[in-house]
Amino acid sequence: MAVRIRLSKRGRKKLALYDIVVSDSKSPRDGKFIQKLGTYNPNTNPATVVLNDELAFDWVMKGALPTDTARTIISERGVMLKKHLQIGVNKGAITQEAADQKFAAWVNQKDADKTKAASALSGKKDADKKARLAAEVKVKEAKAEQVRAKKIVASNPVAAADVAEAGDAAAEETAAE
Repeated sequence: MAVRIRLSKRGRKKLALYDIVVSDSKSPRDGKFIQKLGTYNPNTNPATVVLNDELAFDWVMKGALPTDTARTIISERGVMLKKHLQIGVNKGAITQEAADQKFAAWVNQKDADKTKAASALSGKKDADKKARLAAEVKVKEAKAEQVRAKKIVASNPVAAADVAEAGDAAAEETAAE
């Protein structure tokens, strides 16, 4: 029996969630499975993955073949690297301590990259928010200027010509932006 690690779809249309499962390769996508390893939610930014790494490692070492998407997910979690290192230990190429150190170094680097990416994403969100606020302030000031000009025209018809010229210049400036 060929065993695969793959995604099983659940959820609703345009808002799908996936279970990461171990199943027989001949069973249908959403059908019978042997064991559930975790969940994958692609709807969040970044995608949310909840995975039991030890179970996934056990199944990969037993010979379960992941699909392309499942391989990407479990590789991000370090299961495939751990398998690679364990095969090296089994062959005698490296020691278990050296393999554990390499894996720990990889995990630390991965965590540092994730925090850096998360801070960059939050910084970008803050910058976008400030830019939108500045644009709103400019629009608000332009509208206030127009209202002020209308009040001056209504109260003093002599100054209307001067205000009209200033209003035209402000309108041209707003249109240029």
